[in-house]
Amino acid sequence: MKVLCSDPLAQYDKYRLEIDAAIRDVLFSGNYILSDQVQSLEQEYSAFLNCNHVIGVANGTDAIELVLRALDIGHGDEVITVSHTAVATVSAIQSAGAKPILVDIKSESFTINTDLINEKITKRTKAVIPVHIYGRSANLNKIKQICNDNKLYLIEDCAQAHGLKTKSGAYVGTVGIAGCFSCYPTKNLGGIGDAGLISTNSAVLADKLRAIRQYGWKDRANSSAFGRNSRIDEIQAAILRVKLKYLEANNILRRDLAKTYKSNLQNLDLILPNTDNDDHVYHLYVVRSNKRDKLKKYLFDKNILAGIHYPIPIHKQSIFIDNISTSNDMSTTELLANEILSLPIYPELSLQKLNYVTDSIREFFTKSVN
Repeated sequence: MKVLCSDPLAQYDKYRLEIDAAIRDVLFSGNYILSDQVQSLEQEYSAFLNCNHVIGVANGTDAIELVLRALDIGHGDEVITVSHTAVATVSAIQSAGAKPILVDIKSESFTINTDLINEKITKRTKAVIPVHIYGRSANLNKIKQICNDNKLYLIEDCAQAHGLKTKSGAYVGTVGIAGCFSCYPTKNLGGIGDAGLISTNSAVLADKLRAIRQYGWKDRANSSAFGRNSRIDEIQAAILRVKLKYLEANNILRRDLAKTYKSNLQNLDLILPNTDNDDHVYHLYVVRSNKRDKLKKYLFDKNILAGIHYPIPIHKQSIFIDNISTSNDMSTTELLANEILSLPIYPELSLQKLNYVTDSIREFFTKSVN
């Protein structure tokens, strides 16, 4: 039996008839760029989030960069975020011309340690970008207060948290000035290719973003701002419209799988996600073990493809070492990089496969191989 860490093909197969029909509609429409499908997706995701505006862009990295540019954050400015994230978060900051300032994370949530934000705020700081990592929300209430107190923008990296609600009942992506979503194929709301979405309640910001994503145009062929080409295409928008209908149901399936993992993996030398399950949409199910590498190999030998997100903290990667600033102490980030392991989780994962994974893990911890 082979168990993938994620399986976007399985989701395509589940919705194949609807997706194929949606693609055919686009092909026969003759309209392939920023037409009816993109507009409908933007309206439907805006209604889903209960926010005023959604803007489709080419990918999640562009979503962050374009928000920074639209807020006039660039050269000479600093943006606070974390090192334990996809490199895209930091790359987007640098692409906008700003300097990333990385702080440590909380060991129980993997999200930004809010106690460390104030010490890195300077007169050059313009924004804080918390990452809702693995499908769990950062402490937005505290971060928003810090941002308000210091007149900073709160920009949410929601790439792994589609459909996640905060404890106040608001969806992530609607608390800050903007939310940035990746729709990479393995995401909770994933296309069949690259795509991204930006949410905001600011009409002014939304208008700027619509211009910047297409050469700075407000009127066609008349650039009113420095823009670029970051358009979501009609086919991806059509696919995402199909999948959006099932997002909440699929997040429930992810939570159910997480409950089974928790039940099956009790009483092992393994640290499981510390959550009440309601503040998590389990883009990934990440456990911790000081025997991580041996466990990963053991699972691989059993055809179970567990993953590591992310093995090298950004502040330890060669290209970034001389181009960023960090907290004085990054020990939690560095410790977790050696312990984290992403177990297979996606809505189409069968209980038979999940039980095979957990049986193999229990077997590992009871055998002498470890």
